[in-house]
Amino acid sequence: MGTRRGRDEVALILVKAVHTLAWFSIESCMAYVLYAGAARRTDRRAALAGAVVAGESLIFAANRFRCPLTQYAENLGATDGSVTGIWLPRWFARNLPAIHVPLLAVAVYLNGRNLGQRQRLHPQASDHQR
Repeated sequence: MGTRRGRDEVALILVKAVHTLAWFSIESCMAYVLYAGAARRTDRRAALAGAVVAGESLIFAANRFRCPLTQYAENLGATDGSVTGIWLPRWFARNLPAIHVPLLAVAVYLNGRNLGQRQRLHPQASDHQR
């Protein structure tokens, strides 16, 4: 029984580490999308980063606004089920959705503005891409 518990503890640390790495990667994409929008550099890289952020947001929403890794963490013995709690400040982890939604809105606005301006400046370029 002690061996199983030890494996579960190692697996829980692994789940939390994978989650933290995924979170950091997604937040890096979010930062780039915001930067690209603010710097008026909306490009393919910004679109790719935006797709990563949108994909994560859709997965989170489809899972009833609960990280899919939370259930794995709870099954492995996490007391509160939070996978962000181990390496992020508790207040920050608890408020991630409330922090993220305004950032998403700003990113969509900035990059949408950039694409709209590009369309007005170069309308024939978008006709060739169709």
